[in-house]
Amino acid sequence: MAKKLTHLGKSGEARMVDVSGKAATARTATAEGHVVMTKSTLDLVLKGNAKKGDVLGVARLAGIMAAKRTHELIPLCHPLAISKISVDIAPDRALPGLRVSATVKLTGQTGVEMEALTAVSVACLTIYDMVKAVERGMRIEGIRVVEKLGGKSGHYRAPKRTKG
Repeated sequence: MAKKLTHLGKSGEARMVDVSGKAATARTATAEGHVVMTKSTLDLVLKGNAKKGDVLGVARLAGIMAAKRTHELIPLCHPLAISKISVDIAPDRALPGLRVSATVKLTGQTGVEMEALTAVSVACLTIYDMVKAVERGMRIEGIRVVEKLGGKSGHYRAPKRTKG
């Protein structure tokens, strides 16, 4: 881990990190999050009966689009030539709710953690938006990086969660 914040200059001003001296390497990041809802709302989503349409399909596409536009949303992120984005959404009756994961890959000079996190965040927000008319009390929780590969800092894997 870095011992100082990389997005601050010597005088404390915000700056975009210069990655031009870094080697282009294969990089991958996976993030996860979940939307907690009632069992009846989950059933509605899984049956495809939401008024706004295919909740899972729209959320998946929203996540992919968001990952591609991360640099437009997060001020100091680099625009990246992403080679792969996958967004997976799975029901979890134990929550109850939907578990969202996103994996982003590229060969480049900077990592893709922010793109994976943005994909998960926007997919979760899209799920909320599409079914909020049925349940406004849904919760978006647990958004985090679960794995990162490549680059100078190497491999990172988050510890397994025991609950939630």
